Amino acid sequence: MSPMPQVLVVDDDPHIRQLLVFALEKAGLAAREAEDGEAALASVEQQRPDLVVLDINMPKLDGLEVCRRLRAQGDLPILFLSSRDDEIDRILGIELGADDYVVKPFSPREVVARVQAILRRARAPAPKPAQAVMSQGRLALDPESWIARWGDKEVALTVTEFGILRILMGAPARVFSRDAIIDNLHGPGFAITDRTIDSHVRNLRGKFAALGGDDVVETRAGVGYRLGPCLGQPA
Repeated sequence: MSPMPQVLVVDDDPHIRQLLVFALEKAGLAAREAEDGEAALASVEQQRPDLVVLDINMPKLDGLEVCRRLRAQGDLPILFLSSRDDEIDRILGIELGADDYVVKPFSPREVVARVQAILRRARAPAPKPAQAVMSQGRLALDPESWIARWGDKEVALTVTEFGILRILMGAPARVFSRDAIIDNLHGPGFAITDRTIDSHVRNLRGKFAALGGDDVVETRAGVGYRLGPCLGQPA
C-alpha cells in the first residue's frame, strides 16, 4: 500500500489549523501544524511533507517568503490561504509557484478537495517521452502519429503492418523470427500462426513495392525477417 500523504498546515490562527487538520485527517490524509513561517521551514527540514497549506499573512515570516524559500529547495506543492482576494496577491502567489489559492473565509471541504486534486496531479506518472521518427533510406515511420512514408508519399498501413515495421526498424541489423515478431506485437503466448505473420509481411511489401520500394523487408530463409536498405528502385 502507498504511504498516507503528509500535509503541513501553516497558519498563525490555532483555530484554523485545528479545523483543517481535523478535516484533512477525516479525509484520510496525515496532517501536522506549524504556527508561523519559521516553524514551517523547520518542520519541512525535519520531515518533508507531500504538500503545504500555507497562510500568506503571518508574523515573523510571511507565507510569500516561506514559498520563495521552499521553491528554492524544490517543487514541494503549495496551497496558499489568504484573508485578502487582491489580484496582486493572487498573481504574486502563482508567480512564486503556488499550486492553488483559497481565500478566507473558506469551507474546510473545499480546502480538502483542492489538496486532494493537487496531490493527484503531483503523483500522476510523468508522460512518456515522445518517440522520435524512425528512418531508413526512403522509409520514415512516426510512432507518435502512426504515419508511414515512402519519400514524400504517405503509405496507409494496418495496425499490425505498422507494428511489424516498427519492430524491424527498432533493430535494423537484427533478423526477427516469426515468434519474436508475435511476442513483440502481442506478448508471449499469444495464439497466432506463422502464416498470419507471413501474410501481413506480404501485404506490407506489396504496398511499398507499388511505390518503388521493393527492398523494405528482407527474408532470411529458415530464420525470419529483417529490415531492408529501403532505397527502392534506382531512378
